[in-house]
Amino acid sequence: MSPSEYLEQNKALYEAQLTDFLSIGSISIDPACAEDVKRCATWLADHLTSIGLPTVKIYPTPGHPIVYAEDLSAGESAPTVMLYGHYDVQPTDPLNLWTNPPFEPVVRDGKIYARGATDDKGQVFLHVKAIEAIYKTHGKLPINIKLLIEGEEEIGSPNLAPFVRENAELLKCNAVLVSDTSMFAPGEPSIVYGLRGLAYMEINVQGPNRDLHSGSYGGAVQNPLNALATIISKLKDEYGHIMVEGFYDDVLALTEQERADLAALGHSDQRLKQDVNVDTLFGEEGYSSIERLGARPTLDVNGFLGGFTGEGAKTVLPARAMAKVSMRLVPHQRHDDIANKFINYVKSITPPGVTVDITDLHGADPVLVNRDSPAMHAAVKALEETFGTKCRFTREGGSIPVVLIFDQVLGVPTVLMGFGLDNENAHSPDEHFDLGNFHTGMKAAARYYELVAEMVPA
Repeated sequence: MSPSEYLEQNKALYEAQLTDFLSIGSISIDPACAEDVKRCATWLADHLTSIGLPTVKIYPTPGHPIVYAEDLSAGESAPTVMLYGHYDVQPTDPLNLWTNPPFEPVVRDGKIYARGATDDKGQVFLHVKAIEAIYKTHGKLPINIKLLIEGEEEIGSPNLAPFVRENAELLKCNAVLVSDTSMFAPGEPSIVYGLRGLAYMEINVQGPNRDLHSGSYGGAVQNPLNALATIISKLKDEYGHIMVEGFYDDVLALTEQERADLAALGHSDQRLKQDVNVDTLFGEEGYSSIERLGARPTLDVNGFLGGFTGEGAKTVLPARAMAKVSMRLVPHQRHDDIANKFINYVKSITPPGVTVDITDLHGADPVLVNRDSPAMHAAVKALEETFGTKCRFTREGGSIPVVLIFDQVLGVPTVLMGFGLDNENAHSPDEHFDLGNFHTGMKAAARYYELVAEMVPA
């Protein structure tokens, strides 16, 4: 029996096991969920042991634990692949927008709905099942494998970088495999070769020493909300061009081949508009939507807070206002450089009568991976064989900071072979994972481990 046949026979069992995994509320940012995060790490470690991995260990960190496993029985002549993923999930708010409770998974219309379904528990778990299928059908793996599954990806992986640096020898491998990205479209496999970075900033504007009556003080004292609105209005122009001085200085332009590859994906603006229910798209002038979605930098206001927001009317001039702003970065922009440019620019455009404080909350540098490595060729072949159609290369708008760490510390190629879809509501209510992609993804992963065995170890 082949691994693919074994996986087909056990579809119902694996969906039930995925349901158990998704039922654990491993929200890494919420201190109240710390025990659930730990419980999830234990569940995963126990499951890895149960499928036959000979070495499984939970490494504590100053934050949430890291689950590590390995099987090196293929020997030194065989290549070693390290699978990276995360078992932590995003918060669930707003709860009222979920059709079912986020940690009570349900299946509807061939999709499993739960927080973490596509980001990233479902994608991690399909690899675990692929490994199990190889064990069950062949008795051993054709390669050496290591699994590094963390519990802090959704909060920026603060303890993973030190762990990787301190354990470089333990994590030594020939390639890293990550399934935390999306396919281009249903039934159309794609490999992400570029990830945007991130600069996430908080702007705090302080005005008077207390909230003021707008009738008594309005017109004589600067309103922090008005001042913040002025600042935000000057961050981008009407054509989507970011006005931060020097913002585009280091942007690596797309090559003509890259633009042709992205165009060949057949992205539909109409489908995008229908998906998000808008009548017009907007973005940086001079670029297509598919280019703007993953290959051009962005600036967006993520939150805006201040003053009275309750029911009815209250004539208040607020003492302070706050905005959260994120910028997605592309090669060769650097998070720290963009953060400094943003801070200096905002200070230069702040209206009189208020003070401004800008905080760099979180950041990551962008990543470009090698499209021509043996590990990449194995991934392309595995996807094309399994899905029965051509595999495309694309870029993704999100960030996976650890990919850059692997490149810097381990010096090996990374393959971003994702099985999610962009419209599966990652980070939003009613997150879900297409079970067809879950099951086909297992078969593709198993085939990848067979094909990558032909790599010549470095």
